[in-house]
Amino acid sequence: MSSLAAARADNFYYPPEWSPKKGGLNKFHGQHALRERARKLDQGILIIRFEMPFNIWCGGCNSMIAKGVRFNAEKKQVGNYYSTKIWSFTMKSACCKHEIVIQTDPKNCEYVIISGAQRKNEEFDVEDAETLALPADEEKGKLSDPFYRLEHQEEDLQKKKEAEPVLVRLQRVSDARHSDDYALNKALRARMRSHKKRVAEEESTSRKMGLGIRLLPATEEDAVSAAHVKFSSKFDKNRKDKRALISAASIFPGSSGSSMSNKKRLELESKRRKISAAAATNLLTGGFKPSSWSQGTFSCSKRKQNSMNARRV
Repeated sequence: MSSLAAARADNFYYPPEWSPKKGGLNKFHGQHALRERARKLDQGILIIRFEMPFNIWCGGCNSMIAKGVRFNAEKKQVGNYYSTKIWSFTMKSACCKHEIVIQTDPKNCEYVIISGAQRKNEEFDVEDAETLALPADEEKGKLSDPFYRLEHQEEDLQKKKEAEPVLVRLQRVSDARHSDDYALNKALRARMRSHKKRVAEEESTSRKMGLGIRLLPATEEDAVSAAHVKFSSKFDKNRKDKRALISAASIFPGSSGSSMSNKKRLELESKRRKISAAAATNLLTGGFKPSSWSQGTFSCSKRKQNSMNARRV
């Protein structure tokens, strides 16, 4: 928006044909200072921004309108309570465009719904809300009576005597707990350190297991829930088949099922025996050289051994 448009919007623009003899800008333009809000001012109605003082049920669509929702309401005076004016606010709900009328009640310092809605009842018990019960209007009037006030004063003193030992004991317990701030801080820090240490151990354990989350320690509830887990029939069948194959296999090396594995095992054992025998012979004769292993030979010929022995002799 340009500066000229902004000045016109704020009603600060003075056109060239204006002069101070013609009055203010509102009079020159023939409009009210409140603009559209004062379009019904001749009827005694002013458009204001009204905020809902409590939760209500809309009379048109039965939907709830929460406390604090704002409306463009028509404000007008409908009466007086002594010297205090009674104002009426007429608005339309946003949900169904139903007309709602609310008035002020100076006598009870409250708002009253006249038509178009119903107030939502939100009454709570004093004990549930943990608040003090205020005396009723009749009881407030009786407090002016000296005998009534004296009687209740005696009851209040008796309640104080009964509750005083409990309050004193609670105060002593509170003072004992919070007397040493250093000890309390030390205990709290020790608890936090132990907690951090336990968390670090759990994270390291889960990291070793290849998990990206921290595992909590096992509890009895975990054991009970794990005992109630039932695996699928396919899993049970595979497990039974594997156990049946293991039970059917022979534990002796000559069985048909493990002939290939037994043959390989025998070959490896024979090679190991030859290597150990050759190593023992070379150690006895003094001609054992580990460099012969690098050539991949796993046995020594008798001809080499005889030639080496002949040379030594």
